[in-house]
Amino acid sequence: MGEVAIMVAKEYGYVVLVLVLYCFLNFWMAYQVGGVARKKLKIPYPTLYALESEHKDAKLFNCIQRGHQNSMEMMPVFFLLMTIGGIKHPCVATALGLVYVVARFFYFKGYATGIPKNRLTIGKFNFGAILGLLICNISFGISLLLS
Repeated sequence: MGEVAIMVAKEYGYVVLVLVLYCFLNFWMAYQVGGVARKKLKIPYPTLYALESEHKDAKLFNCIQRGHQNSMEMMPVFFLLMTIGGIKHPCVATALGLVYVVARFFYFKGYATGIPKNRLTIGKFNFGAILGLLICNISFGISLLLS
């Protein structure tokens, strides 16, 4: 079994900054759920999802909650793909990461309207960014095996 030394280009710093940007987006989304929607719609903790039989604005709250929850479910995948794929392709990963972050913002904003299909107007581009990051990872994996 051979060893491979991995050199990280200085442009990898952009990858790190995009990951930090996503952390701020996540904090903002969490505030929208916990600090804004819960108070405005009067849905107390620890209620994760509101029941329509108990709250007149349950659907709106649940859409806001789902927008954040889905973003959190995808966060480990995004972070992993950015971190690994960005080693070989830091500039491409950065561009794809920025597309992902912007698309996730609009995914959340669309969902927060209370009409679930609105999340895909611009938010659908996050799927293309993930696909691009997968390709970066495949490229990196193959290059490691061939070195």
